[in-house]
Amino acid sequence: MDPTTQALLAALLGALVGGAAVLAWHVSDRIQHRVPEEAPPAVPPGVGTVLSVLRSSAVVLGERDVVLKASAPAYALGLVRGQELVVTELAEAVRAVRRDGQIRDTELVIRRGPGHPPRHVTARVAPLGSQLVLALVEDRTRERRIEAVRRDFVANVSHELKTPVGAVRLLAEAVGDASDDPEAVERFAGRMITESERLGTLVQQIIELSRLQADDPLEEPADVDVASVLHHAVDQTAIEARARDITVVTQAEPGLQVVGNEEQVTVAVANLVANAVHYSPRGSSVLVAARADDDTVEVGVTDQGIGIPAGEIDRIFERFYRVDPARHRSTGGTGLGLSIVKHVAATHGGDVRVWSVEGEGSTFTLSLPRAATAGAPAPAPPHHVHDPDHAPADGAGPDQQEVIR
Repeated sequence: MDPTTQALLAALLGALVGGAAVLAWHVSDRIQHRVPEEAPPAVPPGVGTVLSVLRSSAVVLGERDVVLKASAPAYALGLVRGQELVVTELAEAVRAVRRDGQIRDTELVIRRGPGHPPRHVTARVAPLGSQLVLALVEDRTRERRIEAVRRDFVANVSHELKTPVGAVRLLAEAVGDASDDPEAVERFAGRMITESERLGTLVQQIIELSRLQADDPLEEPADVDVASVLHHAVDQTAIEARARDITVVTQAEPGLQVVGNEEQVTVAVANLVANAVHYSPRGSSVLVAARADDDTVEVGVTDQGIGIPAGEIDRIFERFYRVDPARHRSTGGTGLGLSIVKHVAATHGGDVRVWSVEGEGSTFTLSLPRAATAGAPAPAPPHHVHDPDHAPADGAGPDQQEVIR
């Protein structure tokens, strides 16, 4: 081998050895300066299964408040987005628990932007091992709403009861002062009877509404005969209708039945009829009609009364709300009748709607699910008039008209 070739081989070998040495130095330096990766804290076995069956919103957080595990309700409630806890107050509670290890309970209001009502929640934040924190959140919005409704109801009841009770007391004092005036005593005694009747009606409707709210009629649904409901509902107002010279006419298609609770359906229709009689002028008429419409039965009550201003139609189903507060003193209205109707409609899977023109009258329509019937309905019997003190003839099927004068 000539000297030139030997020199080239020696140079190439030196370059390879030098490159290998530099590469070895770089690898060694990288190994020495590498930051060891910390494995994320493991969620204890079984925690995921527990979170999946909890009704509460549950979130497990690791270091730097990274969400390691969250239940579906937590995402639905808007607590978590990706791996981040987005509720500031809850994140602060998590950090506080991480600092001192103490369990914390707090109440929060979660606001999720326009179009989403605020949610009232209670949260419990607790350490889960040495590195993890568990947050359990309960949505209490419905309970808060119910509490507010209950408070308003109690306040309204207290206010409404004070009026007739105070009136009876004043009238009793007036009777005592006028003991030597028989005409005055008779007049005041009549007023006392009126106020006591109004008080009795109010108490009865409060009891009725409370009982309806505590009872689910669909737990034991039954087929309810509509003609029977109409007859009993109208019969309850027969005395007042006669006293005011108001004619109540009923019409119904034959064989109609609805699914639900007969007592409650009767209460709802009776309240509609009573309202129509209360607010109708003397000598007028009230029509109570029932007809089938696909899968529902509609019971309509039409009067020729004072009507409802357009701006108040949306409020008439509120408890204790009256279209004409001055007029209710003479009619004995309590403002609870339509609330009862609305509640019965809702619990039966139906609805109630109203058409009205101020000064001309109103029509309230109660829609309820129709019961399945076998066979075609029987032909309608001829119209006839019944004595209001007696029940309609057996098998009298509506398109029957029952007239109460």
